[in-house]
Amino acid sequence: MVGPVERPTDMFDREWEWSALAGFAVDPTPGATLGVVSGRRRQGKSYLLEALCEATGGCYFVATEATEVDSLRLLADTIGARFDLPASPSLRSWEQALDVLLALGRERACTVVLDEFPYLCAASPALPSIVQKAFGSRRRERTGSRTRLILCGSALTFMGGLLSGSAPLRGRAGLDLPVATLDYRLAAQFWEMTDWRLAVLLHAVVGGTPAYRREYSRGDVPRDLGDFDDWVARTVLNPASPLFREARYLLAEEPDLRDKALYHSVLGAVAEGHSTRGGIAAFVGRRDDAVHHPLTVLEDAGFLRREPDIFRTNRSSFQITEPLVAFYHAVMRPEWARLERPGNATAVWRDARNRFDSAVLGPHFERLCRTWTATFADPTTLGGPASVVGHGVVNDPARRRTWEVDVAAVGPDGALLAVGEATWGTVVGLEQLERLRRIRQLLVVHDRAGAADARLLCFSGAGFTEDLHRAERAGEVVLVDLERLYLGS
Repeated sequence: MVGPVERPTDMFDREWEWSALAGFAVDPTPGATLGVVSGRRRQGKSYLLEALCEATGGCYFVATEATEVDSLRLLADTIGARFDLPASPSLRSWEQALDVLLALGRERACTVVLDEFPYLCAASPALPSIVQKAFGSRRRERTGSRTRLILCGSALTFMGGLLSGSAPLRGRAGLDLPVATLDYRLAAQFWEMTDWRLAVLLHAVVGGTPAYRREYSRGDVPRDLGDFDDWVARTVLNPASPLFREARYLLAEEPDLRDKALYHSVLGAVAEGHSTRGGIAAFVGRRDDAVHHPLTVLEDAGFLRREPDIFRTNRSSFQITEPLVAFYHAVMRPEWARLERPGNATAVWRDARNRFDSAVLGPHFERLCRTWTATFADPTTLGGPASVVGHGVVNDPARRRTWEVDVAAVGPDGALLAVGEATWGTVVGLEQLERLRRIRQLLVVHDRAGAADARLLCFSGAGFTEDLHRAERAGEVVLVDLERLYLGS
């Protein structure tokens, strides 16, 4: 039995991902196996896979945009250098190359990584089918090998299609590992934040992408709240910083996003608060049915997430998943001409700060509160385990209005566990509690299961009044401040 693969001491978190990769690499099961690793760029996929190959004595190859012949030559050179061969193998086709890779695992388990796999497929469209054939269940080259072949890529639409539907590799992979961005708590640890208000501000701009701290901002971290505005001006809004054009490049890297103007306009609509399909269509000047395809593509590419309305069947809204993309569309895109001229960053940020607070920071804080409820809240806090957490709208016919519910938690049996309100910039008091009580009362009238016993949650980035603290002590409400959001349950 092969022992555990030691995780690199300088690797931040990624314990779950490392465990899955290491288990796949040293799996003693006879026969070669196939794995797929995907995730947006800058998340550390290549770092993980290079470290895995180093720890297991495997072979790591990163593809470039090249012809098939050139790519095969580069792969052959990598194999020759890695295993100290007197001469690189002659690889004239991908069929031959895959048999060579399978042969590496004849004597022992051997991890082989083909990183940037979409580049290889761009030059050799039949490559997924060739891999399928090479990994045929009764093929001797596969059954006599313990090669652990991992295909990795950042084009999410392409990688997501490798194992879906009628794709050639469907059913062939023993590992399908997404490498996601760090959640907001891990991101605060990574940026070494202990001021939770600053942590929220920072996450609303750059999210949980590791590379944005190290490579993209060269370790420049805001010193305190007073330095945050200057930090934004000298990094994200600085034309000389890699972060400046990153949001635009993220879209450019997705091959399925062909009409870039339309996709940017759709994201701009969502960033402006037009989160329904009808609202997005009106904003971009298209019919409702004409935005179905771009919305689906942006979902598949990981830029948008569809969030159902907890209280209205078949209603949903769209949210931008990558904070930097939301920041770009709300703050940078309207001022792009000014920002491209050096020296304007501070003035642009001063003019855009109110827009950032309302269009970016407020909605982002609400999403963090939903994440806390879904991921970190103890079941005793909510009155049971939450299987679905979202937001929604509740009709109030008597007052001829609707109520927005920022946080709604539903249990496995469909019963409502909790409703909550998230307020970033003002101290929360009894007015917000009365609002939640009204919402709960309406849901009882509407015969919503569990509504009568639903917990009331108040989230605040600015604190609570003493009246509300007394209500909490009386068991009438659950208060979640920034410290609890980051440390508590």
